[in-house]
Amino acid sequence: MSSGDPLTSTGQDIKPSPAPVTATATGDKLGEKNTAGSYNTSSDPESSGSLGRVPSGPPYSVFSKGTKRWIIGMITFAGFVSPMTANIYFPALNSIAADLDVSVALINLTLTTYMILQGISPAVFGDLGDMAGRRPAFIISIIIYMGANLGLALQNNYAALLVLRMLQSAGSSGTLAMTFAVVADVAVSAERGKYMGIMGTGINIGPALSPVLGGILAQYLGWRAIFWFCLIFSGTWLVPFILAVPETCRKVVGNGSIPAQGWNMTLIDYIRYRRHPPAQKKAPARKFRWPNPFNVLRVVVEKDLAMLLFYSTMVYLVFILICATLSTEFARIYHYSNLQIGLCYLPYGFGCLVAAVFQGRVLDWNYRRLAHKIGFTIDYKRGDDLSKFPIEKARIEPCLPLLVVGIAATICYGWVLQAETSLAGPLVLLFAIGLCVTGSFSILNTLVVDLYPEAPATAVAANNLVRCLFGAGGTAVIESMLGGMGRGWTYTFWALVLVVFSPILWILIQRGPGWREARRLRVLEAAKKKEETEAETLQSQD
Repeated sequence: MSSGDPLTSTGQDIKPSPAPVTATATGDKLGEKNTAGSYNTSSDPESSGSLGRVPSGPPYSVFSKGTKRWIIGMITFAGFVSPMTANIYFPALNSIAADLDVSVALINLTLTTYMILQGISPAVFGDLGDMAGRRPAFIISIIIYMGANLGLALQNNYAALLVLRMLQSAGSSGTLAMTFAVVADVAVSAERGKYMGIMGTGINIGPALSPVLGGILAQYLGWRAIFWFCLIFSGTWLVPFILAVPETCRKVVGNGSIPAQGWNMTLIDYIRYRRHPPAQKKAPARKFRWPNPFNVLRVVVEKDLAMLLFYSTMVYLVFILICATLSTEFARIYHYSNLQIGLCYLPYGFGCLVAAVFQGRVLDWNYRRLAHKIGFTIDYKRGDDLSKFPIEKARIEPCLPLLVVGIAATICYGWVLQAETSLAGPLVLLFAIGLCVTGSFSILNTLVVDLYPEAPATAVAANNLVRCLFGAGGTAVIESMLGGMGRGWTYTFWALVLVVFSPILWILIQRGPGWREARRLRVLEAAKKKEETEAETLQSQD
């Protein structure tokens, strides 16, 4: 992190020096009790009659609300790419095996290698995004993805399929870490839940809608149409992104006020600036390095983040194993076609969609509620000093009731399948699982970004690496578990795993703030030593 960047963070939202407090329209002051005995915690001009604080420092983000919505909308579609690519392939497995004259077991091997690259790739692109900027990382990953899809649509042998699926995974998964990081770039913690919810829509509904889409394409146009669709979808997204989505990385453009340079500029801005060079001072030169995927290990060794990543991975395993076994179990029980089975994913997808819409608002509401309770002043303009706010509690509290319902729904799902009841029962429970289990996972992902704001893409990459490695192991043993334990006890086992490890959430609420503050002080101390070393180097050169 460059010491010359005036807007980088050290484990918290940007918090300038204290500003003078002025009277609001009702005579209240920010952070002081009003006549009703409550705290006025909002400085958002949209939620009160006037600003309750005279700004004394730079805003957290200079992007307008319309620009933020444009950015978030674009990354929502980018977030759809990775889960879509992973699941759109499922309905065509038998067709591909027949056309390439290989066994289904060999085709399943492409799923394993895909998941391995899905875990590794974000570690590379996440570090690239934190170092060089979000735009270069997005563009490179999507270009790789498009090339892989073109090759997959044209290939005719198994070796090419295996290699190109790995390349496809590397490109599509590279976008995943950046989507969360972009939200952290433009949204303060108090409103981050809302934007995370919108962005999570693409990630959460991808596993539900893509099998339906893949089944339709494979049945009516052939399995190659799946890869042509992925190529067209990503190309259609890439054009407006290159043209008009601005750079947001805070190490590159700060809060958006530092002019982007070179490949961080949008094409429209590049053409405009070539014709009419701006008068602004250029951003200081930055040193580029090769992306280091091992930077994710810095995240994993932190106490609070390690515990959070482990528990969120357990939550991930519950719903991903349900999705992975839905097609085979429904085929055995109900004898449905691939297209009919694909349609059975829709209740799960609808539950994910409802969770994405409402979870963000619930997170932001709980943030405001907790701030009101402890007398903490929310600064929507410049961001909050999270060293003085229990962000762990604010995020985990809404997660707890969802987990309770999700665990119960998972247990019921297993025993309903065991009893082989009518289809209505499993579909209702799939909706509850999509709403509650997947919703809980998304909330925990938001907390990951909150706890490591100095490199959010790297933090999400660490999360992705851990969950994909565990996911690869889980998918390898789930069929054996179903055969040996039966459907009821298999899904009950995974639900009880969440119960057994749930004290982790209590520990994070109680001990997390102290661990987070210790990390923040370490980062500040390291930055101070770096500045002193650079100053000594300059003096010796003089």
